Amino acid sequence: MKFAVVSFPGSNCDEDLYYAITDDLHEDATIVPHTTTDLTEFDVILIPGGFSYGDYLRGGAIAKFAPVMAAVKAFAQAGKPVLGICNGFQILTEAGLLPGTLQHNRQMRFICEPEPLLVENSQTMFTAAFQDQQQITLPIAHGEGNYYCDDATLAKLRDRHQIAFTYQHNPNGSVSDIAGITNEAGNVLGMMPHPERAVEAIQGGTDGLLVFKSLLQAHLRTV
Repeated sequence: MKFAVVSFPGSNCDEDLYYAITDDLHEDATIVPHTTTDLTEFDVILIPGGFSYGDYLRGGAIAKFAPVMAAVKAFAQAGKPVLGICNGFQILTEAGLLPGTLQHNRQMRFICEPEPLLVENSQTMFTAAFQDQQQITLPIAHGEGNYYCDDATLAKLRDRHQIAFTYQHNPNGSVSDIAGITNEAGNVLGMMPHPERAVEAIQGGTDGLLVFKSLLQAHLRTV
């Protein structure tokens, strides 16, 4: 299985993702630059956290114009899995691949801490290795992680089971405690918590590895 880790100017979690895939999932990964225009050789696209283009204007607002994003959109439209983490989630909303937006945290300060979550939907290609309502812990590290959408969008997210993860204590003010959502087709996931920072016991837990194992299981079912 081949993973592409897209690296933008200002990304700082690209290598974390790379080593989570190669050292812990034991699959192939390549860090590809933001100038890449063809991603067809890959099975999964990962968009990492960080501060793409310095997060000028707002998180992800400039990265959505990077050359690689046309290839990301084509990849997603083909039904292939795309995972955006933290800044990657922001980029996916800015690019229109996921609904809603990420605002400044309610406290107007950066938060970096382990956070207890609930798995709301274990029937996606990103969560199949979990159980519904399973309690897990993943680290968060963001200043603009407050997920917002209007009432009509929230109703659709609920009705179509697009809410993948919720916070147990809602550290940033996200509507309906949302920590991660999928697109309607279920092949694009954006999440603020960092699964790549919870893949080995030395990191404090291994719950994050199950996100990547879910993707591997989904891939093996199709080959």
